[in-house]
Formats: sequence, structure tokens, C-alpha cells
Amino acid sequence: MVPEPSPAPEPAAAAEPVTLRVATEDDGAAVAEVYLRSFDAALPTVRRAHPAAAVREFFEHVVVPRGSTWIAEAGGETVGMMVLEDDELSQLYLAPAWRGRGIGDRFVALAKEQRPAGLWLRTFQVNTPAHRFYERHGFAVTERTDGSANEEREPDIRYDWRP
Repeated sequence: MVPEPSPAPEPAAAAEPVTLRVATEDDGAAVAEVYLRSFDAALPTVRRAHPAAAVREFFEHVVVPRGSTWIAEAGGETVGMMVLEDDELSQLYLAPAWRGRGIGDRFVALAKEQRPAGLWLRTFQVNTPAHRFYERHGFAVTERTDGSANEEREPDIRYDWRP
């Protein structure tokens, strides 16, 4: 008799509770790493406008100190980040292994709670998973560009959410 194979164990990370909180200056390096890993995994055809060292410097010394960055944390590890500046959801990135676990949904719900009058964002036209995600959350396309106004020179789409 051949024993049936046992199911593969769930990754330990799946059991970790995920908390959302405002990033502190100590989180700058971890926020930058999530951004870099996620950008490179999700957008392999898009050239990053700045080298990794400059991105790290920017997140650590400019973005996070503004106080508009939120992180998703599990087991002491930063697994996602969102930057909410005024009514713009300017960044939302998840560590690749943490996609599909509802963290992005929680970030969008938080952004809507923080900005109940409405939000807007831009995403690259090549990022079709992002299009589906934001449209599922009630965002509507309001503009398509040729990318000449962004640093990557990549065609993008503006999405708006109005309650």
C-alpha cells in the first residue's frame, strides 16, 4: 500500500497576523526594500528612474519622515507599504510573497477611511493586475497619458475614487 502524500505545509508567514500602522523613521529602510522588491517583481519591463541606493535614501530621509507612510507588518517584518499624501494614494506596494492575502484591500480601505472625500492615484498602463485591483475597489479611469510627465517615461493611467 502506497501512503497518500501529505499536503504541503502552509508557509509560516501565512499564520502571522498582519497589522497596519504609521511608519516611523526607523522603518525607512524596510519601506524602501518592500518598494524595490515589489517594483522589480511586478514591473519587470519598467525601468526604475533611480538606482536602488537613491531609492533607499529617498524613502529613508524624505518620504517616511513626512509621516504619510503606513506599513503592513507581520512577525516584526515589513511586508507592505502605502504612502497617502493629501488625497493622493501615491504608493502601495507589497512584498511579492505577501500578495493575494488581503493586505492591499486593507490598505485601500484605510486610505478611503482617511480620505472619505475621495482619492486619486496613478499606475502604469502595463500593470494590468493593478488596474483590476483598483477597479474592484471602485476607482475609475479618468486619464491616460503617454508617460512624458513621470520619471520613468512610462505610459500611465490616473484613477479616481469618489464616494
